[in-house]
Amino acid sequence: MPILALVRHGQSLWNHENRFTGFVDVPLTEQGRGEARKAADALKGLKFDVAYTSALSRAQETLAILLETLGQRPPVIRDAALNERHYGDLQGLNKADAAKEFGEKQVHIWRRSFDVPPPNGESLEMTAKRVLPFYDRAIAGDLRQGKNVLVVAHGNSNRSLVMRLDKLTGEEVVALELATGVPVVYDVTPEGQVVSKRAATP
Repeated sequence: MPILALVRHGQSLWNHENRFTGFVDVPLTEQGRGEARKAADALKGLKFDVAYTSALSRAQETLAILLETLGQRPPVIRDAALNERHYGDLQGLNKADAAKEFGEKQVHIWRRSFDVPPPNGESLEMTAKRVLPFYDRAIAGDLRQGKNVLVVAHGNSNRSLVMRLDKLTGEEVVALELATGVPVVYDVTPEGQVVSKRAATP
């Protein structure tokens, strides 16, 4: 039975600085690199046939560290469809500063509603509309062939995948928190039906 493992990248510099990051390409912190190694420890014993990541370096670096620690070299597919949600005019702003500029209530709506995008950015619904067709076209195709798949992406792109796999509503998925560097492992049928789910720990 194929396995699908989802990992949110390790802590980035702007995670550490509490900034909206989105499509801005920022590096991992040293803590983030450590989280990538811990993620590998949690996935020891699993062999991956293919790995997917986004077009952003924080996800790619997390994946590279993870695979090096595991001693595995599967084919790696990088695609912007798995990029983080685009936060538009909020990108680069400290979250507390954004609340002062736009109002705490408004920023909360942009962050925690399913279908209200920030100015010039994406809602979670819009993010899912680019992530899920890629899942159907590429990732699900590998699962149908019985391949074990590793996806190292971002909080909101992975949220979109969990929404599909766990059959969550828009209201349920916005409350979902995915910690940096903590793998979630699904056992799925080749048809993509979830048999079991677990958080992987070292």
